[in-house]
Amino acid sequence: MAVKYFAAIGIGSMVTDMKIYEWGSRKTMRTVEWLSARINLGLDVYKRGRIDSKHVEELCEVLLDYKKIMQAYKVESYKVCATSAFRESRNMLIMRDYVEKQTGLHIDVLSNSEQRFVDYKSIASVTTEFESIIQNAAAIVDIGGSSMQISLFDKAKLITTQNFRIGSVTTREKLAPLTKNSEHFEKMVMEILNHELAGFGKLYQKDRQIKNLIVVGGNLLSLMGGYQNEKQDIMSVNHKQFLDVYDQVVPLSQEEISEKYNISYDQTGVIVPSAIFCRCLMENLGAETLWLPTYSLCDGLAYDYGVKNKYITNCHNFEEDIIAAARSIAKRYKCNQAHIRNLEEIALLVFDRMKKIHGMGKRERLLLQISIILHNCGKFISLEDVSECAFNIIMATEIIGLSHAEREMIAYTVKFNTSRFLYYDELSMRTALSKEEYMVVAKMTAILRMVNALDRTHQQKCKNVTVTLKEHELKIAVASQADLSLEIGTFNEKAEFFEEIFNVHPVFKQRKQI
Repeated sequence: MAVKYFAAIGIGSMVTDMKIYEWGSRKTMRTVEWLSARINLGLDVYKRGRIDSKHVEELCEVLLDYKKIMQAYKVESYKVCATSAFRESRNMLIMRDYVEKQTGLHIDVLSNSEQRFVDYKSIASVTTEFESIIQNAAAIVDIGGSSMQISLFDKAKLITTQNFRIGSVTTREKLAPLTKNSEHFEKMVMEILNHELAGFGKLYQKDRQIKNLIVVGGNLLSLMGGYQNEKQDIMSVNHKQFLDVYDQVVPLSQEEISEKYNISYDQTGVIVPSAIFCRCLMENLGAETLWLPTYSLCDGLAYDYGVKNKYITNCHNFEEDIIAAARSIAKRYKCNQAHIRNLEEIALLVFDRMKKIHGMGKRERLLLQISIILHNCGKFISLEDVSECAFNIIMATEIIGLSHAEREMIAYTVKFNTSRFLYYDELSMRTALSKEEYMVVAKMTAILRMVNALDRTHQQKCKNVTVTLKEHELKIAVASQADLSLEIGTFNEKAEFFEEIFNVHPVFKQRKQI
């Protein structure tokens, strides 16, 4: 393979990075350029609710400089992503339009779950120890300016991911005016976070001891240079080593931290809050080892691009993490697991047989699977209004790796499973989903309704299922001795909508087992 170049730009709350990557013949990703510019967009949003025009102009200048460097490298493709500062700014749409017009660069504004998922991929892409770290109970903690994300793993599977509205910048700005001294500030931060973590522990951690804590953000890496091991591509320190540094740093002012640790003054403001967060997390979760990876959001963007274009191989099954997160939500709302597994098997079989008809891809297959996993979660709230309750649960619950639009597509699919299906003219008054996204909802709804009919009694009578497509007829054959009268009747009711969406007539056949 000829050498190719890709540029990734991450517009963060305090720093705007660009990395240029080189793809070689050995399916490896190599960073050939890394540039960084400090623009404190997050503080603008916290203080004014929008990004100041002066900083918007600075951003345009930086992006134009980055664009020239991209042209010099003759990059094959690029990706520009903005995170929380853009996302939470009141004038986001106006500002993005202005920056895009001035620079000629398209900007994707990541939702919180998308941003954290890219961060998570960044860690995995630059850290060879990642798989072994998450084999034991581990937590990835992403400390941002306005929030903090905790993703809990056990046996290499994602258990849950939760966002806390407590960040390094907002904590400093809110509490600093109230503090008498450094000890008072430390005490207030710990009281707030300990309260939040107590609730998290009861709901998700339970008796699980989180041995490994992977922390990104907060500039903590710059404090721990004395513990760097050249044999590892991720720094690790034990609890005692961390506390030794912690006790030295927390009483210091920003000026003293800057001088003692040779860190620019601009970067020191978030260090003390982040260090206090880290101490609380280690003590509440029972963590023995703190891992501090060197990474940038750009690494995750490049990793995604490389995998999609088959320049590199996948180092971890991230899709399984999205599914695991959905299963965790279903478990929390007491969904019938046997019923879900039965429907998943049949629905994905139907999806695969119908590829030439529906034209959907791998991503839509994943969304259908998550819709099935969550389709009954509303029963936890109300048996009378299941569809509306399920819709509200899904829209209010973050699923790592999914965009807001994808979560909404799943929510409407689940809602329309049992409630009246809305055609686009009516639904478009309630949602910003595009016509293409609406069509995916319609197709997923048709499949979910039909396969749900096959387990109407939740007794998994339809287990040995074969699906064949011939011209405009989809035959679903079940080998069973059970009485399937109720399933057949419900199936026939749902067949009309399925045929309307796909122009394919579904037929149910029962084969008696010998």
